[in-house]
Amino acid sequence: MRLTRKYAWLLLIPLVAALHCKKSNKNVEPPGAVEIKDSAIVSNLNYPWEILWGPDNYIWMTERGGRISRVNPGTGVVTPILTISEVVSNGEGGLLGMVLHPNFSSTPQVFVVYDYNNGSNYREKVVRYNYNGTTLTNPAILIDNIAASSIHNGSRLVITPDLKLFISTGDASNTSLPQNISSVNGKILRINLDGTIPADNPVAGNPYWSFGHRNPQGLVFANNRLYSAEHGPSNDDEINVIEKAKNYGWPNVEGFCDGSGEQSFCSTNNVREPARNWTPTAAVSGLDYYNGDLIPQWKNSLLVAALKNARIYQMKLDGSFTSITQTNEYFTNVYGRLRDICISPSGKIYVCTSNGGNDKIIEISKK
Repeated sequence: MRLTRKYAWLLLIPLVAALHCKKSNKNVEPPGAVEIKDSAIVSNLNYPWEILWGPDNYIWMTERGGRISRVNPGTGVVTPILTISEVVSNGEGGLLGMVLHPNFSSTPQVFVVYDYNNGSNYREKVVRYNYNGTTLTNPAILIDNIAASSIHNGSRLVITPDLKLFISTGDASNTSLPQNISSVNGKILRINLDGTIPADNPVAGNPYWSFGHRNPQGLVFANNRLYSAEHGPSNDDEINVIEKAKNYGWPNVEGFCDGSGEQSFCSTNNVREPARNWTPTAAVSGLDYYNGDLIPQWKNSLLVAALKNARIYQMKLDGSFTSITQTNEYFTNVYGRLRDICISPSGKIYVCTSNGGNDKIIEISKK
């Protein structure tokens, strides 16, 4: 049954200075009021982690315990596709990111990343499946032996138009890994869809694309750019524009290059500063790009779901698509912790909660 709550009174709220950013964002005037409505289209989920809009006009979803499903956005009916028995949900680990092949109608491949036990070691792998219209078959491991932990596992997947698979990985609670390019942890990785390594990666035979990451849980490709949302420690959550071979600083740099010793490290280690940060942290997670007409005030904006601050951030980009000029907040503490976002072709936004009991997928549209 479709549960509906309307918040016609909900207006766009400008981000206040109390977020204590280490470097303030300029031009943060709100773009105007937007009346929106929201409805819970499905409930009784258990830690949904990835939601994405499929070419079949269903929402494809992972739940951390190992289940992959399709959700009918009109009826809320959840149709399970596969439960991966190998998945081990340890703390924040389990079945995490998922992406569909861009040419899904002719190449019905589904890519997922999950954590499992390899003997006494907790590990992460990326696996490609074929979808036969009912279930997923023919699993093929593309990359394995990524260190996993009860925290800091990443992990989102994105396929770019040139058919490269990007994978965000966390430091798995080991701060020695992100600055070590021989490790696949604390990185944005880039591989071909068959698991081979592209010839134009920064280092031959190495899957890393960028390094110095702590726990990037959001990843989206838009405007011919790759953006990430990353958890900081008790300070400096980040939105980053990901560039080839760039160092994003962790653990030597937190947020901008403005701390004691950070400026020297940044200048000698090719560090790319974030587009924006949060201190105190917001626990930013799923990330998407909105350019639809349904909510015109949100055009050319990054949307990020936040766990700790339990809200959606709408971040307007400038004409170069690299700087954030306006940040506004929605649904603060209305639904609890928010994990991921996806957008339909019609411009409707969907967000899933991560409360661990009676989790929901919420539909958001203009009133």
